[in-house]
Amino acid sequence: MAVKFGKQSYKLSGRIYINETACIVGPREKEGPLGEYFDQVEREDYGEDTWEKGEAHYIEATFNKLMGKISLDTKQIDCVFSGDLLNQCMASAIGLKNSNVPFLGLYGACSTMAESMLCASLCMDSNAMTDTIAITSSNFCSAEKQYRFPLELGGQRTPTSQWTVTASGAVYLSCNKSGAVEELKPYIESVTIGKIENYKINDVNNMGAVMAPACASTILSHLRDLSRTPDYYDLILTGDLGYTGSKILLEIMSMHGNDISTRHNDCGKMIFDSASQDTKSGGSGCGCAAAVFTSYIYKLLKNLNLRRVLFVATGALISPVMVKQGEDLLAISHGISIEI
Repeated sequence: MAVKFGKQSYKLSGRIYINETACIVGPREKEGPLGEYFDQVEREDYGEDTWEKGEAHYIEATFNKLMGKISLDTKQIDCVFSGDLLNQCMASAIGLKNSNVPFLGLYGACSTMAESMLCASLCMDSNAMTDTIAITSSNFCSAEKQYRFPLELGGQRTPTSQWTVTASGAVYLSCNKSGAVEELKPYIESVTIGKIENYKINDVNNMGAVMAPACASTILSHLRDLSRTPDYYDLILTGDLGYTGSKILLEIMSMHGNDISTRHNDCGKMIFDSASQDTKSGGSGCGCAAAVFTSYIYKLLKNLNLRRVLFVATGALISPVMVKQGEDLLAISHGISIEI
């Protein structure tokens, strides 16, 4: 059973192995700096007649690709933890409707990848489950349609705005390590559940500034709860603060006596070349952190280029209704400590 440390963190009693990953991205993501690390590239709409169906297709294809990499039948998967940015997690529901696997739908906005891994690992450490899958997605066109304006209206983007990543990423988690006996696999060592933060930064075109305080809160809580310093980790990976939010995060952490500048990177900064691809402050969306972690970061871990990673995905808990009714923009961030 997991042991609680402090107010928000849990140290797992056993090792929850990240045995395999899969990732499918859109054309812009493939053209970015990490393009060579993704499993597959598809059209933005994945050949469907709506953006929402296209995103669901990404989820379905990524799930099937992951299952094709592991030596298990879907009957052996205890549960799939999944979510996306669309109303009522519709991409996940439609994409996984034929999987015949028990399903738990989650919503943490862009923090959903960390939230799904966190929930799965706690269920597994309790011995309730043995094999699970965590999977998320986002799609630029479906997100723009839901949260901003349909692309046909030609809305202008501000320098602080971020480009929603078209991608789906998935991880296969297990209490048992797969592969050869001598092969090392990353495992989830501890988790920190974030708190809803409201700093009244109500600029819908600056999600990085909205989420940065929540990210800092979770990192500080993680370090405090587990009596660690930033140098415990080779990498503190956030997502998706982008360039604007990352700068704010470093400033907040420094104010609290923690310089993470030499160990920090952000998925929103990594997935695009902002200058050449005109993605403003960087990438965002559930698929951003999922794509970066399941491809590039997972490979670095397996090759032992990284030994300890604090994966802190961030999300803005907003909806069009909240914005129209004048509610504050809320944020959340969850932390996953991964070691090998």
